[in-house]
This record gives sequence, structure tokens and C-alpha cells, in this order.
Amino acid sequence: MSRRSQPDPELTHRLTRRGMLGVAAGATAAALLGAAAGPATASTTGATATTTAGRGRPVLPPGRLGIQLYSLRDKVSTLGFAPVFAELEKYGYDEVEFAGYTQGSAGPITLARLRRLARDHGLNPIGSHVGYYSSDPNAYTFATNLTKVLDDAQALGLKHIGTAAGPFRYGSTVDAWKRAAEDFNTYGAAAKARGMKFYQHNHSEEFSFATDNPRVRLYDVLLAETDPDLVFLEMDIFWAYVGQFRFSTRPDGTPAPFEPLDYVLRRPHRYPLFHVKDGVSDPDNQFGYRMVDVGDGDIDYQRFISAVTRLRGHRFAHHWQAEHDNPAESFTFARRSSAHLHSLREKC
Repeated sequence: MSRRSQPDPELTHRLTRRGMLGVAAGATAAALLGAAAGPATASTTGATATTTAGRGRPVLPPGRLGIQLYSLRDKVSTLGFAPVFAELEKYGYDEVEFAGYTQGSAGPITLARLRRLARDHGLNPIGSHVGYYSSDPNAYTFATNLTKVLDDAQALGLKHIGTAAGPFRYGSTVDAWKRAAEDFNTYGAAAKARGMKFYQHNHSEEFSFATDNPRVRLYDVLLAETDPDLVFLEMDIFWAYVGQFRFSTRPDGTPAPFEPLDYVLRRPHRYPLFHVKDGVSDPDNQFGYRMVDVGDGDIDYQRFISAVTRLRGHRFAHHWQAEHDNPAESFTFARRSSAHLHSLREKC
């Protein structure tokens, strides 16, 4: 967990997202693409003009666009899953990733009903975020309730089940992360036995350096110590670029640059899922970026997605989940993000 004494917005996000969810509102996918090319913000107009001008095939493989329901937790908790899924269907989404299975004031819902709702709206439940551990022995986490977590994932028909918590359970030393990697290998083996893949979603601090060996990046420990057949990664691309901004220099001042995309290109089989989240570069911000709707920022998703999907045999191996931690209006975010991502084309 955080080693800072001051409040950390990223840490607050990691803690609050564990029990929350959301999503949606509409028009057809064709209408959305037309709307995206019309007046909007200057950055949206610019992005659409440059990415739709080419005649190449779509960058996004068909059937692979999802959304992390945490982005729409306000709508899920008031309207319920059914209206949200109906809107996502209109926006052209193919998949959903859960961040909890309740719908607040909309009332109780069974997992069987939730699975049917997704299916009825053409949405594939692709994954879910669950807590890693808790001091409460009855908490709904991998460490305290593994069987229940996997039972629920299986009931929903999930192919992936993971956590958005960093491997900081035992600290930030190399040995602490080796120990956390053992936990993840255990969860991965249990998930594999059920026909699922266990995965970990990063924030930026995974790219920091071990406190007992500042030449070692913690993320590299996680990759080295987890079994590649049991433990997979969901790269949150925004937070990876934040990590690049924050941790391109070691504590002793020596340069340690890295490129998030390179991690994926070296081991594409380990990254079945991605979070597509955008940001405007802002060196005065502690994270180096201000989070914005997908298509309004400076992260080059035409480059990133096309580089991954060009890999031989991997075009249909990955799933791309749009996300915004705190969108100004969550339905608008979902609609605009889908329109932008569907508009991206390969460069001729």
C-alpha cells in the first residue's frame, strides 16, 4: 500500500474501486461515428480528423471493445444493470468488465440474472476486479475468500478474474514482491483449474523501485516471479504512462526510462486485457497527465493498439476495456470513447 504520509489520489482510487461499479446511454454505432466527426472539443475533432482520414482497416479488432463498469458506477447504482447494458449495446460495446455485482438502489440481482442480461444485450462478461487481501477474514477477496470469488466468476461465465490491487501486501522489497508473486501463482492455479485466467491490473506505483534495491523495478519482479501460464496482466495504459513519467529515474538519480508498449510486445501472451484510458500531458501534475475521455488526450491509441494487433497470431488475442476513473458524465464518456476507438484506422 502507499508509503506516503500525504493523501494520494491514486491510492484512494485503488481502495474505493473494490466495491463499486457503473455504465451507459445511446445512439447507434454508425450515428456515433458521424457525431464524433462533427463539432466537439478541439482535441476530439483533431483526433477524429487524423485517424479517420486513412483508408486502412479498423485498428480495433471486431468484437473486442469492452468497458470497465467502474466508470459507470453512478448509473449502475441508480438505474441498475439492465438500462446500462441497453445503452452499452447502442454504443457498440462487445464486452463488460465488472467491478462488483450489486446495483445499489436498483435492488438485488442474482448472478444468473446478471449473466442473462449481459447476454441479452450482446455483451460478453470478460472479467472482473476483486480485492487482493483484507484484514477482515470474511472479506470478499482472493486471500480471504478464494473459493467464493471463483464460484461467482464461474457463475457469470467469466474467462478472466483478477485484482486491481498492487502486490504491496508484504511491502516494497524484492522479497516482499516474491512473496506476493507466490500468492498470485496460487490464485492463478486455482483459476486455471476452473478454466479461467487470473490477472493483475496495474496503477503507476508498480513501476517504482524496490526499497532494498533501488536498481530493481518492482514490476519486473512481478513478471519474473509469477508463472506465465498462471498469472496474466491487464495493462492500464494510462497508469503505465504515469509510471513512465514518475519513475524514469532511479532514487539515486540515474536514468531508468521504459516504454509501456515494449512490455507488451516482448510478452503479448501475458496481456490478454487492457484498460484504454486517456490523459492530457501535464508536467505540473504529480502524475504527469490529467485524465480525460478517450480520444481527448495525448496517448496515441492508434499507435498502441495497432502495434499489438499487428503481432502475428495476436490480432484477436486481446480485449480493450475503455475506462475513466471519474468521468464528468459517464454515459457521455462511454458513448464518445466507443465512437473514437471505432474510428481509428491503420495508417496506409
